[in-house]
Amino acid sequence: MALAFQLKNGHLCPLNQNLTMLKKLIFIGAILMIVSCNNSNDFFLTGNISGLKKGTLYLQRVEDTTLVTLDSLEVNGDPEFAFEANIKEPQVLYINLKKKDGSDYDDRILFFAEPGEMTLTTSLKNFERQAVITGSENQLKLDEYKKMIMKFNGQNLDLIKKSFEAQQQQNEDSLVFYDKKMQDLVRRKYLYTVNFAMNHKDLEVAPYLAVSEIFDANVKYLDTIYKALDPNIRKSKYGKTLKGFIKERKKTDKQPEKVEVAKEEVILKEDSTK
Repeated sequence: MALAFQLKNGHLCPLNQNLTMLKKLIFIGAILMIVSCNNSNDFFLTGNISGLKKGTLYLQRVEDTTLVTLDSLEVNGDPEFAFEANIKEPQVLYINLKKKDGSDYDDRILFFAEPGEMTLTTSLKNFERQAVITGSENQLKLDEYKKMIMKFNGQNLDLIKKSFEAQQQQNEDSLVFYDKKMQDLVRRKYLYTVNFAMNHKDLEVAPYLAVSEIFDANVKYLDTIYKALDPNIRKSKYGKTLKGFIKERKKTDKQPEKVEVAKEEVILKEDSTK
């Protein structure tokens, strides 16, 4: 901005109009600096929900078994959204959609958030299944894990169907055979999870899977995962949770029904069924 000056008492002085404008700019700049300093948010999520016209979106996380809202947005015609929050470290968050279409249930997407910028796109029709999330290494690995688990679940459904048919036919031998197959499948699923966590010991998703997917496994295998974690991951949110959980399990020594994983099979490689 060019300033105009006038000669006054032998000195050059800015005109009042320009001086007033300069003061305003300084004031606005100071306000912006204060706002910037007060914004401690380190996580920014933008996205689009195709087909969504009306509803309320919530960005949430679990705190002491309760869903806590970090940010929210009322959708009215525009399917795009933007959330921000202060999360400090990678952790699981939820996008919860409260629809205004008379549905008896709402939709929720679980994702692994990381400080920085992330994007999420999906559709109203297939809110959870069509979700595409980018900007998080932990999310990429969580997606990879879920794809394999879906295969295990599909195989389990087939075995349940065959076991039911054997029961209907009163075929005791087939019933025993398929029940054993289901037990073996669960064991393979646990083994895959243990190996997956140990193969990604440098990411927060490793202790998260231990406490969320195989918490009822033999405690020595949970301990094996924890000891394999990188030091910074041990200090993370889920690293600390896993450590505390293992401590309680060892203290009480009252373990729920668990799936044993042969020690010699816990190796640092991906499951061959992948």
